[in-house]
Amino acid sequence: MVSYIIKLFKYIPFILARRYEITLMLLLYIIGIRVYILLIRIFSLFNPKAKLFIKGRKNGYTQIVQRINPQEKHVWFHFASLGEFEQGRPVLEKLKTLYPAKKIVVTFFSPSGYEIRKNYALADVFYLPVDTKKNAAWFIESINPEMAIFTKYEFWHFNLRRSKTGAFLYM
Repeated sequence: MVSYIIKLFKYIPFILARRYEITLMLLLYIIGIRVYILLIRIFSLFNPKAKLFIKGRKNGYTQIVQRINPQEKHVWFHFASLGEFEQGRPVLEKLKTLYPAKKIVVTFFSPSGYEIRKNYALADVFYLPVDTKKNAAWFIESINPEMAIFTKYEFWHFNLRRSKTGAFLYM
């Protein structure tokens, strides 16, 4: 009986993956995102940077709805943090120089980039919503990107997948 239960638990991830038509890696990614957010919420009780991470995303939906017109096309730059922003900044500024009418959206994952660049004059700046299928669908529909530019190693599965349906992706 015990060996039967052990075998059953061994195959549960594969059964779930088949049922929901996702791969094991994607299942682990989804679980990892959920665990990460749970840990950030716990750490936010005593860590100021984690608290900013949670607080900054709390009103993200409202900020985007108030400042972005989903009927207009946007160029979306995503930066993990301030260092990646500084690497991609010349590209953003050159794009704005060549196409001054283009609307630019900048997202950050970490508070260090967002807090320093939230009032950046060349773009609307937001925290990147947590990468879930629902958030990505809403976010991409809201900003309506014609181009999405990601720097370094910050690749978010659902946002990338959703972006490729209607925007040019640059990494």
